Amino acid sequence: MCRLREHGLIHRVPRTHRYRVTDTGLRHAMFLTRVHDRMLQTGLAELAEPNPAPLRKAARIYQTAIDELAQRAGIAA
Repeated sequence: MCRLREHGLIHRVPRTHRYRVTDTGLRHAMFLTRVHDRMLQTGLAELAEPNPAPLRKAARIYQTAIDELAQRAGIAA
């Protein structure tokens, strides 16, 4: 809660143990909800499709690059 307050996303209602979402906090929450619904959810669905999609190919390339970097660094991936 402290960080949410510090960033101005919530504020404490005086003389209570309650908090309220600020206008900024509401805008951030709506933005993140839209990102999840429109991008993340769609992207994860593409990764699970039986036919390879551009996102699946990019995910494989990304994972391969991370594995190679871990191997060169001597870290178990």
